[in-house]
Amino acid sequence: MKSVHIGICGLGTVGSGTLNLLQRNAQLINPRANCEIIVSQVGARRDNPNCDTSSLQVSRDIFDVAKNPEIDIVVELIGGTTVARDLVMTALENGKHVVTANKALIAEHGMEIFATAEQRNLMVAYEAAVAGGIPIIKGLREGLAGNRVNWLAGIINGTTNFILSEMDSKGREFADVLSEAQQKGYAEADPTFDVEGIDAAHKLVILASLAFAIPLDTQPVFTDGITQLHPQDVAYARELGYAVKHLGIARRTDEGVELRVHPTLVPQSCLIAEVDGVLNGVMVSADAVGTTMFYGPGAGAAPTASSVVADIIDVARAMHSDPQSWVPALGVPTAAIKPCRILDIQEIETSFYMRFSALDKPGVLSNITRIMADASISIEAIIQREQPATEEYVNVIILTSVTRESALDAAVERIEALDTVRDSVTFIRVEHLDQ
Repeated sequence: MKSVHIGICGLGTVGSGTLNLLQRNAQLINPRANCEIIVSQVGARRDNPNCDTSSLQVSRDIFDVAKNPEIDIVVELIGGTTVARDLVMTALENGKHVVTANKALIAEHGMEIFATAEQRNLMVAYEAAVAGGIPIIKGLREGLAGNRVNWLAGIINGTTNFILSEMDSKGREFADVLSEAQQKGYAEADPTFDVEGIDAAHKLVILASLAFAIPLDTQPVFTDGITQLHPQDVAYARELGYAVKHLGIARRTDEGVELRVHPTLVPQSCLIAEVDGVLNGVMVSADAVGTTMFYGPGAGAAPTASSVVADIIDVARAMHSDPQSWVPALGVPTAAIKPCRILDIQEIETSFYMRFSALDKPGVLSNITRIMADASISIEAIIQREQPATEEYVNVIILTSVTRESALDAAVERIEALDTVRDSVTFIRVEHLDQ
C-alpha cells in the first residue's frame, strides 16, 4: 500500500482531535484512502496533554512542516489569518497539498490560495471551515453539483444558537446566557466574533461562493449580531408562531445576490426552527433537488476533526489520480468565478416583526397604520398588550407582509418621530424559507 505523509500544524482543540482520530481509526481510514496515512510531523508551540506525540517528530517552528520534503499534506489548524496565510502559501510553494479548518483564512484569502494551488496542480480542502462536522462543503461542491442553487440559509454559529435557544425556552437575558456559554466553553472570553455575527459572515461567504460561483469577499455582507435582542421580542415571536434564529442567508435574485447575517424570525414549523443548543443547520434550496437540510454539531474537537480527516482522506485518495480529475476547491476553477452585484440591505425584500411603545389613547394606532399604508406596507398581524392602569404606554407588536427594507426604514423614521411613540422601534426580519 502506498503511503501519504501528513504534517499537522497546531495542537489545539481541533489539532489534537484530528491527531487522535487519525491514530484511533487508522485501520478504517487507510483502506478508505487506498493508502497508508502517516502523521510524520507536528508543528506546535507547545504540547497538548490531550494527545500523544511521543512517537512523532515535533517542531516548534510550524514552517519546518511546510518545508519538509517528506510531507505530502500540510494540515493548517493554527487559526488566524496572517501567520496561517503565510504557512499555507509556503506549503503550496513547496508542493504540499493543504487541508484547513480556518474559515477566516478562506473567506479573506481564499481566492489567492486557490489560484496558487491550481497553478501548481495542488489541492486545498476546507470542509471543517463551515459547520464543524456537517459535510456542507462537499454537499454543495459535489452532491448538488448538478443543481442551480436558489438560496441557502443557515444557523452556522453554535454560540449564538445556544444563547437564543436559552432565551427562547427559559426567557433568560442575553448577558446571563452569554456568561454561562463562556463557562461551558461555548463562547470565547472575547465573544465579539460570535455574538456580532462576524464568524457567521465568514462562513456565509464561503457557502455563497460555492453556491453561486462568486468571489470570496466579506466586505459586502450585511452583518448584525444578537447583543441587542430582548427576551420579550423572543417571547412575542413565539406567540406569533415564530422562533428567533441568527441566520446567514444567501439568495440569488434577478438584481443580484443577497448576503446577510442577522437575527431572523422563522416559522416554528420550519425544520431550522428546531435546531437548538450549540448545533448547526443549513437549508439549501436548488432547482432539481428542492429543499434539503444539513444538520449536526457545528464545533468541538471530534466533530471538526471528523471533517478534517475526511478531507485528508479525499486528498490522499486523489493524489494517485490525474490532477485534471480533481474537484476544484470552489467547485469550478478560479477563472470561472465571476463578480456579481451584491444587494445592499436597503434593497432586500422580506417580512418584518416590529415592536414599539405607544401612548394608550384613541387614534394613536390608526396614525401608525396610516404611516404604514403610506409606505405601501401591509400588516399581517397586530398584538397590543394591556399595561397596568398606572402605565400610559403599551407595547404594540406588528407583523408585516413582504416589503422592501428601505420602505420599512422610512416608515420607522416617521413612527419614531410621533409624540405618541416612546423610544425607538425594534424590528427583526422574518424569513419563511419556502421560496
